Amino acid sequence: MDGTDDSRPGTGGGLTTGAVARRFGVAPTTLRSWDQRYGIAPAAHEGGKHRRWTAADVALLERMCALTNAGLPPAEAARVARAGTRTAPVPESPGSDGEPSAPAPDRPARPRSTARRRAGSGLQWGDARVECKGLARAALRLDSHAVDRLLEAVIAEHGLVAAWTEVVVPTLRAVGRKWESSGEKYVEVEHLLSWHVSSALHRRQAVPDEGSTADPVVLACVPGETHTLPLEALAAALGERGLPVRMFGAALPAEALIEAVRRTGPSAVALWAQSRTTASRPLAQHVAQMTWGVRGARRQPAVLTVGPGWTAPLVPGTLHPLGLREAVDTVASVLGR
Repeated sequence: MDGTDDSRPGTGGGLTTGAVARRFGVAPTTLRSWDQRYGIAPAAHEGGKHRRWTAADVALLERMCALTNAGLPPAEAARVARAGTRTAPVPESPGSDGEPSAPAPDRPARPRSTARRRAGSGLQWGDARVECKGLARAALRLDSHAVDRLLEAVIAEHGLVAAWTEVVVPTLRAVGRKWESSGEKYVEVEHLLSWHVSSALHRRQAVPDEGSTADPVVLACVPGETHTLPLEALAAALGERGLPVRMFGAALPAEALIEAVRRTGPSAVALWAQSRTTASRPLAQHVAQMTWGVRGARRQPAVLTVGPGWTAPLVPGTLHPLGLREAVDTVASVLGR
């Protein structure tokens, strides 16, 4: 194994080590270690040329990853994978979707996978990007370094909004479904992935200009709502646009929300509700009707009800953007950006 991180397809067919590492959410150093210790590597290569992973090589690696995700030690997982035994039960892994993980040597890699869920799989992918599978595999292995690296790479390549919408959200949903269907067996996976997503979002938040005079945007979860991750994504995306944000996080009491609006005089207030049981329509209407400033120049905020908890009909006097991109564009429009 050459250890190269070049992901460009070679003229000889097959995948480079770097491309395989990203596909499976493992570090190239891990693949080198598995090669040296367990013989999990491309079966052959031409003299003086880098090794290329064929479909059979990738299938062997996929089984190795599935076994380690199931809890087998790497040495035992390698032995079972190489033996091709069918006696050991192997839970479905993010890549066990019925299609080969590597493209045929004479075809370019597809940017998106059209694989569908196979019977018995706990992870449903549908029309998911290949990055989702690599990220989920890293999370299932509780590989913090790989999760961080993959998150940074996908945000840098696709931008925060697209990375959140097309990679992070589908992966979180798939892992969440696996947890729900497994009797909380994978709750540690969901917690680890959520924490690292939150960390990645915080790293992307820009520091506001100290002398900025623009009215801020208040972001808060409604009382009783503890799901903050989508709101953190909105805060990071607004920060990338250079828009001033005041983030108040989870379960902000109604009195505290009203006081925060009075004290900051925001241009917009985004209220997140994950559940219909927490979405308070009277509170949203109250905030939308708040005014401040001197008589004759009174102002009031644009209120955005964001999240699946705000079901139809819409709360009078509020905006209800669908999705992160629309929420960012709506706030930017309110602020004249």
